[in-house]
Amino acid sequence: MDNQTPDFVDQDAFTLDQALVEGVMREGAAWARPGLEQYGRWITRPDIIAAGFAANRWPPVLHGLDRQGRRQDRVSYHPAYHQLMRHALEAGLHAAPWREPGTGAQVARAARYYLHSQVEAGHCCPLTMTFAAVPVLQRYRPDWLGKVLALAYDGDDKPPERKPGLTLGMAMTERQGGSDLRANTSRAEPQRDGSYLLRGHKWFMSAPMSDAFLVLAQAPAGLGCFLVPRWWQGGRNGLELQRLKDKMGNRSNASAEVALAGAKGWLLGEEGRGVHTIIEMVALTRFDCILGSAAGQRQAVVQAVHHARHRKAFGERLIRQPLMRRVLADLQLEVEGSLALGLRLARALDDSTVPGEAALVRLGTAIGKYWVCKRTPQHAAEAMECLGGNGAMEDFITARLYREAPINAIWEGSGNIQALDVLRVLDSNPDALAALRGELTPVLAAFPRLGRTWRALEPLLKHPAPELARHVTERLALLWQGAILARGAPEGVARAFIDSRLGEGGLTFGTLAPGCDLELLLGRALAGD
Repeated sequence: MDNQTPDFVDQDAFTLDQALVEGVMREGAAWARPGLEQYGRWITRPDIIAAGFAANRWPPVLHGLDRQGRRQDRVSYHPAYHQLMRHALEAGLHAAPWREPGTGAQVARAARYYLHSQVEAGHCCPLTMTFAAVPVLQRYRPDWLGKVLALAYDGDDKPPERKPGLTLGMAMTERQGGSDLRANTSRAEPQRDGSYLLRGHKWFMSAPMSDAFLVLAQAPAGLGCFLVPRWWQGGRNGLELQRLKDKMGNRSNASAEVALAGAKGWLLGEEGRGVHTIIEMVALTRFDCILGSAAGQRQAVVQAVHHARHRKAFGERLIRQPLMRRVLADLQLEVEGSLALGLRLARALDDSTVPGEAALVRLGTAIGKYWVCKRTPQHAAEAMECLGGNGAMEDFITARLYREAPINAIWEGSGNIQALDVLRVLDSNPDALAALRGELTPVLAAFPRLGRTWRALEPLLKHPAPELARHVTERLALLWQGAILARGAPEGVARAFIDSRLGEGGLTFGTLAPGCDLELLLGRALAGD
């Protein structure tokens, strides 16, 4: 059709993403390249793209009661959702680094998750929760690990003993408290067999068709974390689904309000230590929020640059229009920083036994969750604008990316929670700041703007005031992103990022610092396309 952009299909989305290729090599997962190239081709197949649209277009449906009034508490999904879930679990997105830990295992999984999320973000929620629950299960309920780590998916509504593989969800927040988990009022009553009966209500239960959940409830000695299976002894386990949330984004994933009607559960850890127990899972879900947001940014850039390379306006292709070039280059620059931070955190997960790396994960997930997720809505809006009117239409993925963009900033603790968590880690864990300082020090001399920004920030880190939490977190995020790029990306990318984000760049995309290498950035957006 005259002057309309062809579909972006049947490409190698891995090889075309130069920042991803370099990041995977830099962070220790070069061995994974052949599989990632195969995955990059899979995500651009027309049938897989269509499955992403279908899963989002036809959201899950709650079947609370049958026609005779008997409880069903079942959620049904479009077949496309199950298709994407099956491929993801068979590819090990929920389990690969736990099944085969080693050099680059987390990095390879992060890269694959980043690619997979570009197809459709909603169904990645149960993948993330299953992945994030494994360390908790390893510590307290290893008997569940066999099927949780299995590379198999069964979306049928039946007991776990009849399934080849299992997925996990979680239920933490309640209507009266939200992020204030200490305000939870659901009760856990101890039983003679060592189990507990849970009674109360949860305002958000993520992925309610999962096979088991990590649930917070008040035990006699305080808030506890409990493993609650959806089925127990052949019947449903007192989890009564009241309604599904009608969300602006994340449409393919069900989020439910649930009554705990005497649900059977088993304590993980100790009574009174529930938040401490579940925080390890939450840290890993926040990590995936970073990857998912970076993936949304990447898909937005792909669509915007592909469109600009084919669409003509005012006698010239958009990609040659000076102002559009600056916008597109700036959008790509944001992806460079977001992805670099995510993959660096993945390497820290791989090296968590190395002194300082575990502390870096604890601090870095809060920093990255705050900044990368918060930048994504503006990024999605700018990319959508690059497509003009088409970008706002629901049959273009940019509209879905825009609706999806705020979700990761809210899920697993919104901005204020993350920023205050950064201050909490800085105050309680000196190793975290030392580890971050170690990331910055080698490049401060070569990039003076980084050095000046760091020296201005350091005094605030000694006793950071709560009202400065957002400022401190933003500066740390930009410093760390700049340092990662300075150590591993082409110099032109690093200088463009540091000068634009910490120097003379403006407040909207397209206002890069003077002297940025636009040709370099645009070439990296879709290498060789």
